[in-house]
Amino acid sequence: MMTQDERLIFLLRDLLAERKEYEDIPVPDSLSEKRRLLRSLMNVRPPVPVREDFLRVQDAYLVDRLAERGMTRLKDLTPVRPGLYLWQGDITTLAVDAIVNAANTALAPGGGVCGAIFAAAGYGELDRACRAIGGCPTGQAVLTPGFALPAKYIIHTAGPIWHGGGQGEAKLLRSCYDTSLRLAWDQGCRSIAFPLISAGIYGYPKQEALGIALDAMACFAQDHPMDITLAVLDPGIADLAEAIQRKGRGDTLCP
Repeated sequence: MMTQDERLIFLLRDLLAERKEYEDIPVPDSLSEKRRLLRSLMNVRPPVPVREDFLRVQDAYLVDRLAERGMTRLKDLTPVRPGLYLWQGDITTLAVDAIVNAANTALAPGGGVCGAIFAAAGYGELDRACRAIGGCPTGQAVLTPGFALPAKYIIHTAGPIWHGGGQGEAKLLRSCYDTSLRLAWDQGCRSIAFPLISAGIYGYPKQEALGIALDAMACFAQDHPMDITLAVLDPGIADLAEAIQRKGRGDTLCP
């Protein structure tokens, strides 16, 4: 049986051997650099088939990585109001029914949250499932299995790129949350976690994106008994989101 380090080196060497321009890239010595390189290679890998032995090693590696990182359960979190959680941490470790991927319309691997989800779920299987779907229009949502994640499902939604606010960005962003929540509910999910959609490289102003996210979550929770988490890594965003929510914002757009 391979050790975890042997699996990591196997995956790195296999990915580096796929493209001629990688032939001079060495496998790093430090564990952190190896992990960083693996994530980078997976994020830029083109959507081509993956060998079964690669998938087996990758699956074993990801299972052990999840055990190393640990899972975060909702019972360990404190809601800011019934059914609504704000959490600063890695969304890929949350043991919920579904997590939401801030996807692109091609459902291709990307950076940020998208790249982290592909890496943690298992690049090969998730990429294959996304390619089978074929894409996702902006503001809509589609579903795949969670594969190696603690979450049972991944809901992929394509957020709008910020163009100044005059091209329907707010309506499209709200639709990302609404369609994701409805899809999760219809699939039988009773817990879901979101990142802050479109507020990274898509450039949506963070405070405005937060307001839309919290309004959508609060509105849905009024009529649906579901635990909804907003998971962010930036402590500034987490503090802002909690301040907004504790002041009572989140009801203004509800019917």
